[in-house]
Amino acid sequence: MNHKLIFYCICMLLFTSCIKQINLYTGDDEQHEGGNNDDDKEKPQEQTYLYPFGNEVQGDITAGIFIKVKDAPQVPLKAGMPCLKYNKPLLLLLVQDDCKQSAYCRTWAAINGKPVSNSDPYPTPTVQEPDKTAQLYYNSAHLRKGDLPPNVLPAVRTLGSTDGTGKEVRFAFTTTLSAEEEWMDQDVDVNPGYEKDYYRFFMKRGLNWDEIKEMLNYGVGIAFHDVMAENVNDVEEIKQHYGIAQSKIQEQLAGRKCKMLARPNGNDTYIDAALQYEDIRTMATESNGEDLYPFRAIESLDKVALNRSFEEVQENIKDEIRQQRRAPERNRKAVHIGVHNTDNDWIKLLEWINDNYGKDGDDSVWFPSQEEYYEYNYYRTHGNVKVEQTDEHTIKLTVHLPIGECFYYPSVTVNLSGLKKEDIVSVETDDAVSGLSYNNFEEGIMLNIDCRKHLAEHATHFVEQYEKDRSNASNKADALYFVGMLKDSERKTALLNRIQ
Repeated sequence: MNHKLIFYCICMLLFTSCIKQINLYTGDDEQHEGGNNDDDKEKPQEQTYLYPFGNEVQGDITAGIFIKVKDAPQVPLKAGMPCLKYNKPLLLLLVQDDCKQSAYCRTWAAINGKPVSNSDPYPTPTVQEPDKTAQLYYNSAHLRKGDLPPNVLPAVRTLGSTDGTGKEVRFAFTTTLSAEEEWMDQDVDVNPGYEKDYYRFFMKRGLNWDEIKEMLNYGVGIAFHDVMAENVNDVEEIKQHYGIAQSKIQEQLAGRKCKMLARPNGNDTYIDAALQYEDIRTMATESNGEDLYPFRAIESLDKVALNRSFEEVQENIKDEIRQQRRAPERNRKAVHIGVHNTDNDWIKLLEWINDNYGKDGDDSVWFPSQEEYYEYNYYRTHGNVKVEQTDEHTIKLTVHLPIGECFYYPSVTVNLSGLKKEDIVSVETDDAVSGLSYNNFEEGIMLNIDCRKHLAEHATHFVEQYEKDRSNASNKADALYFVGMLKDSERKTALLNRIQ
């Protein structure tokens, strides 16, 4: 009996070891040779640089700016922060729901001058379905290795506006997370040059943490959306899952937390739970919220749900932008857009915004993430600017920024009236300031002040990326972009010399 049992077990072991294993994620292994080998997998969480958000400035910031002038000003000096950063007259916000892969390979890619995943279906025939087509997507691991879909749209340019001094400020947006989902930890199948099939480019369940990290480095914001509560009408259960998701986010994103909610499925229980959950400070909703009039905003907008609209017809969005641009300033609403998946038409819309209201148009739009706008408005309404003339040739600006929990954008615009750029000999700052630009504005000057603690190290990373492949024009543009954010210094000059 024992001999028979042993013989049976051996036979079963041999039989099961010969069964062909099919990876349902990437396709049939015989069709996708090498595609399922461990060597072809890149584990996202082990690969991607991320700005050290967990080591960002803690506590309030007080920054000193020292302006040397030719002669003492002849009129009283006044300083303050405008309603919108860079003195822009138009605010545009975009929130992309459902943690969609297209947020990376289309929305983010188009804005930052990377190859764009083409939404036109591409032939992906099989024996069973010879006429099969599919939209092809890529992941950040594919982009790093140059392993891209065959119909990818080539990188052309970046999309954005300027900071009022000639420096580029790229558009930003918000993507929602599905932090509790295991598929955010998914490995990526990378196989440059393999053309037998394109399973590795089929749409995934959503973004992985690798893509989130890379987008955060460029200023994209993040938001809670659906959580994995059994009862999504139970406030306490949703709050509990906010905490679970937040812990995962901090673990994956170098200590960064999420402070925004994009209400899912019209469910106000998520809003009720967010009002009780300390970390969530700003929200987006399609109904029962408040319309945002940025030139009326005199409060912090803390715990306020802002209305947005989902509109699939791009021409209607263009009409809304035109209408708000023409409206009197006080009656001008923010154009707040919601979207799920983006496609070629959405990319054309972003290009249209750039060409008409961005750096290649009238340069009137500020297009940040919602959390960046929330922070800026908080600094403006709770911070202060003090101006004093310390001697005949020196003006000192003291900028106080109150830093709240989960704040990551300590950057403001300050307007100083009674002084022109031509009157200035030099501008210096203390160590609290990492980035600075200034220019004439109306009856004075404007100064853009960035107090991010690790901005120079951040710029250095992008210079190093360019040095690895000097033939990559997009990486060079990134290096120049991030180094350009820095205040003038020997370190900035050295970084610029490395790029040339």
